[in-house]
Amino acid sequence: MRFGPAGYPSAGKTPEGSLKYTKELGLNALEVEFVRGARISEERALAVGKCAKDLDIRLSCHAPYFISFNSDTPETREKSINWVMDTVHAAHNLGAYIIVIHAAAYGKSPETALPSVIDGLTKCRNIMDDEGIKDVILGVETMGKKGQFGTLKEISQVMDSVDGVRPVLDVAHVHARGVGCLKTKDDMKALIDEYFPLCDKIAHFHISCIKYGEKGEISHLPLETKEPDLQLLADILDGSPQDCTFICESPLVEKDALVFKNMFPTYRA
Repeated sequence: MRFGPAGYPSAGKTPEGSLKYTKELGLNALEVEFVRGARISEERALAVGKCAKDLDIRLSCHAPYFISFNSDTPETREKSINWVMDTVHAAHNLGAYIIVIHAAAYGKSPETALPSVIDGLTKCRNIMDDEGIKDVILGVETMGKKGQFGTLKEISQVMDSVDGVRPVLDVAHVHARGVGCLKTKDDMKALIDEYFPLCDKIAHFHISCIKYGEKGEISHLPLETKEPDLQLLADILDGSPQDCTFICESPLVEKDALVFKNMFPTYRA
């Protein structure tokens, strides 16, 4: 099990400093946030990646928020392929094993969302194959708003058609989309039982708590709010043989990453 923040903690001042700070806290994962564009030179990415490897910190990357394979605008769909590939290249140079993608909104044509996502990610996969990039997983995130593409069932359908795709389980998003559906240990176990058969070698999680309404996600919250209660998740997963990465997206990224780690009896300080 690996735990870490979404983004470089500000206390580190530089990427390398943030990685060292993350390690000093007792964390060993970090998600590089390229949510506004993957702009990093190959030389810089290689240097940051070496620092992470030397510190034994597992890296992942988050692709830009503006990806939309189901956009009404063909230009945006085409640009979405470029945004994914920019992130793939950055991840490859960083040594990050997965990129996290918000694939699409349903928009005015929900019926086209699945085929559009399959088409877009197939084109990305083909480019990756042509370039010989085999070390980066295309991670499609479970989404928290009912108007967004990204249930585990939908992602599994993408996986049926596109190699190298895996789901990223944002537990709070599932809770919000289900309008508070993860109330009990049985609720949480059912979610994990659906997820683990899809995730292959490493299960990639986003963790936080969340404010929600009838349409799903409103905003992320600290873990102390217990929406959902992530102690349920820790109790289920403690001692599991499944390799897991937990990236904290609460407003208290590194603090709550530690809070969640300490929910596991195995890792409790």
